[in-house]
Amino acid sequence: MASTCTATGTGCTTPGCTNPVTKPLACPKCMQYGVRNVFCGQKCFKASYAQHKQIHTILQQMGGGGGGGHRKTPPDGIVCPLDSPPELKTSFPTWARAYSFGGDLRPALLSPKRPITNAKVRRPDYAMHPDGVSESEQRDRNSNNNIRVYGPDELEGECNLRYACAMGREVLDAGGKALRVGVTTDEIDRVIHEACMERDCYPSPLNYYNFPKSVCTSVNEVICHGIPDYREVEDGDIVNIDVTVYSRGGYHGDLNETFCVGNVDADGRRVVETAFECLQGALAMVKPGALYRDLGSTIHRVATANKCSVVRTYCGHGIGSLFHTAPNVPHYHKNKAKGVMRKGHVFTVEPMINLGSYDDVTWGDNWTAVTRDGKRSAQFEHTVLVTKDGCEILTARENEPVMKWDPDLNQR
Repeated sequence: MASTCTATGTGCTTPGCTNPVTKPLACPKCMQYGVRNVFCGQKCFKASYAQHKQIHTILQQMGGGGGGGHRKTPPDGIVCPLDSPPELKTSFPTWARAYSFGGDLRPALLSPKRPITNAKVRRPDYAMHPDGVSESEQRDRNSNNNIRVYGPDELEGECNLRYACAMGREVLDAGGKALRVGVTTDEIDRVIHEACMERDCYPSPLNYYNFPKSVCTSVNEVICHGIPDYREVEDGDIVNIDVTVYSRGGYHGDLNETFCVGNVDADGRRVVETAFECLQGALAMVKPGALYRDLGSTIHRVATANKCSVVRTYCGHGIGSLFHTAPNVPHYHKNKAKGVMRKGHVFTVEPMINLGSYDDVTWGDNWTAVTRDGKRSAQFEHTVLVTKDGCEILTARENEPVMKWDPDLNQR
């Protein structure tokens, strides 16, 4: 699950505007609702305000103003029971009825939140928080600028960090096997959730800042943080499944893959393979003494060689006892990330690669990040450990210590 990159933001909110945002102008009304929509300048803001102000109505329906809840709390009117008629399940959530979509994908309703049914499962601190806030992460951000070094006691043994990553791999594999034409992403969520319960693991996304599901499923133009719903996967879709699990030892393991479902066209296959190669190239650079900021240059070079772009808003992150922590790992060229890799550092690399522009917007569910131009996006992710002379992919497939592209493994 990607972290929000602190070094950059998105472009101008006005649809079709390509002006650089050097001095962003934030809509004051949106700010009252805890949402930051920026414009390239006063002229653009005034010209598009008649259309833009429709968002204010949606934000009001989603919970009023004044910052009463966390900005990512999903709005009401999005859930219906599992035994509801198909026409209800596939209807629009309330936020989407007046929303202006940039691509072809449309949301459906969600199933009710799945319960934790295994008494052995250890819950992270945000699991029962009414706003899904991780207070341990907040304390870490406020007081710690250092990148944690993990030793043998934390990496090895029952339910520790290496174990959490291995369980994450097994859970992702279970979700990937269930993916096919006609299955809903809600069904993928059910498979992932039950696979976590079987392994005494908590599905880390569940209730993280009120994220309503146990896995992120990002289809076609969705960059990341897609919410599983009742929409059926269609022939030609590309689908990313992003899994994080939390072990009884108190450690998270995070990984994702993008799958081609049915007859995916050449552009779809190109962006999926490019995303794989971007991660592959970046991981080849990981070793003690390497700069975190330099990974973005390799990712940029691979992406542009394949006529793709690199998302700037979301980045990789440190992980372990916390879901998201230092370091930030941006994926784009000429970023200003701080930090030098040391043996024992554990972090994710998860470049998000687009067929079109790198610009993104967020749907009215407050989570789903999509490409601004509606073109498709793909992603692969691993959790890695810096070793004395390189890195170990903690979330690798069994007997696959080095990434190798095999299209059959991601074809459904």
